[in-house]
Amino acid sequence: MSNVANEFAEKLLNVKAVKVQPSNPFTWASGWKSPFYCDNRKTLSYPDLRSFVKDNLVNLVKANFPEANAVAGVATGAIAQGALVADALELPFCYVRSKAKDHGMGNLIEGTLPEGSKVVVVEDLISTGGSSLKAVEALRAAGFEVVGMVAAYTYGFPIAEQAFAEVNVKLVTLTNYEAVVSVATESGYITADQQPTLDQWRKNPAEWNA
Repeated sequence: MSNVANEFAEKLLNVKAVKVQPSNPFTWASGWKSPFYCDNRKTLSYPDLRSFVKDNLVNLVKANFPEANAVAGVATGAIAQGALVADALELPFCYVRSKAKDHGMGNLIEGTLPEGSKVVVVEDLISTGGSSLKAVEALRAAGFEVVGMVAAYTYGFPIAEQAFAEVNVKLVTLTNYEAVVSVATESGYITADQQPTLDQWRKNPAEWNA
């Protein structure tokens, strides 16, 4: 586990971005029920943490996708993070909606990138990967080359890893479920009686229900 992964996990726990609710599970956009939720958007509220995420996402882009000459954020969670990364890299920026607007210009992609841009996509969180890869599909359909994706956090589900592999998109993240749970367990943020429920959910998240 990288130092950044553990450090970011600690920071997420410090601002209570991680919620564990076995008896009152969350419902994700995919319809899955989950006793665990990580809200990366809370990082935007804390200047030091916001800068930490921005700087380390920038480092991921430089290390893994140096050929990128444009940045796209995935709406809505990664619009701000994507804009911060693009600003730091001094690159053009756009964001991709989950669906085209039903009024005005009817845009799916908001912003203007140079024709044929090599785009790195910024995402805040990866669960099943569905919404993230819809953004990739939209960018490719618009004629851009997607060189890869960086994200603040991933649950690391096999279904997402398979989906990214099938469309040939490299994903690199700052931290992940394993790191957050490890740090949370060591610190007592996750209690011993909550652990079995998390383990059960993790084995089959698509079918789990409290």
